[in-house]
Amino acid sequence: MGIKPSYIKSVGVELISKYGPKFSNSFDENKQIVTEVTTIESKRVRNRVAGYVTRKINTGRHS
Repeated sequence: MGIKPSYIKSVGVELISKYGPKFSNSFDENKQIVTEVTTIESKRVRNRVAGYVTRKINTGRHS
């Protein structure tokens, strides 16, 4: 485990604020949603954003 880069956090927070109800507790579902609503081309960055969003949803720390 490590510290997430600020760009992962900023994109994740923005996606949660815009598309919050679309996201679920499932990483795989969130990965598909991130692909649909963003233009992230890097698979690694997409997965990191989806993982960040999933963690925030599961812990209930999203606003």
